[in-house]
Amino acid sequence: MIVEVRLFATFRESRFKDREMEFPEGTSLANLLENLKIPENEAAILLVNGRSASAKYKLAPQDVVSIFPAIGGG
Repeated sequence: MIVEVRLFATFRESRFKDREMEFPEGTSLANLLENLKIPENEAAILLVNGRSASAKYKLAPQDVVSIFPAIGGG
């Protein structure tokens, strides 16, 4: 199945901004993070089709996944 993956802030470094990726049926967000070598505890916000989702969420064809790191500031 094809899903669109959008990375933000520091997750774009040495990766990409936006890309269609293919995964087998039953793939979870945790599997996607592992594939991208993003530690689950570093992904502060996970959105699927604009809605908050947990790492346990099973992806569906044509999902749009947005992954944000924790953003600090002061």
